[in-house]
Amino acid sequence: MRLVVQRSLKSSVTVNGQIVGSIKSGLVVLVSFTHSDTVDDINYLVNKLLKLRIFDDENGIMNKSLLDINGAILSISQFTLYADTNRGNRPSYIKAMKGEEALKLYDLWNQTLKEHNIIVETGIFGADMLVNIENDGPITIILESRIKNDKE
Repeated sequence: MRLVVQRSLKSSVTVNGQIVGSIKSGLVVLVSFTHSDTVDDINYLVNKLLKLRIFDDENGIMNKSLLDINGAILSISQFTLYADTNRGNRPSYIKAMKGEEALKLYDLWNQTLKEHNIIVETGIFGADMLVNIENDGPITIILESRIKNDKE
C-alpha cells in the first residue's frame, strides 16, 4: 500500500463539473493498493498517517499531527502510484491491484480513518477526477506499508 500525503490549506475534488469532496486544513492523501495488501496494511498506515507530525506547533516546528490540529482528510484513489517505468516509456500498472478488489480496500481505508473521528472526504473511485490541492509548505511525504516479499 502506498500513500502520497500532502499538507493542505484547502483542497477539493471535482467529477463531471461537480465538487464531490472538499476540505479546509488537513491532508490530501493519494491512495494506491498492490496485490498483497490486506487489512493489516490499512491499519498500519492509518496509525502512521494520523500520528505523522507534519503540522507546525507554536514555535513553527513540525511537531503536531492531524489529530492534534483536528484536521480533515481528502482521500483520493490513485492506482498510478504503482506505475512501473523501468522498461520503455509507457508505464505498466501490473503491480496495481485490480479495480473491484482495490475498491473494497479503499472503502475499508476510508471507513477505518472515520473510526478515529476524522472528517474524511473522497473522490469517486475509478472516475476521471480533477483534484485541486493547495499544498501548504509545500509538504509532501510518501508512506508505504511494511516491507513485503518481492512477490508483488
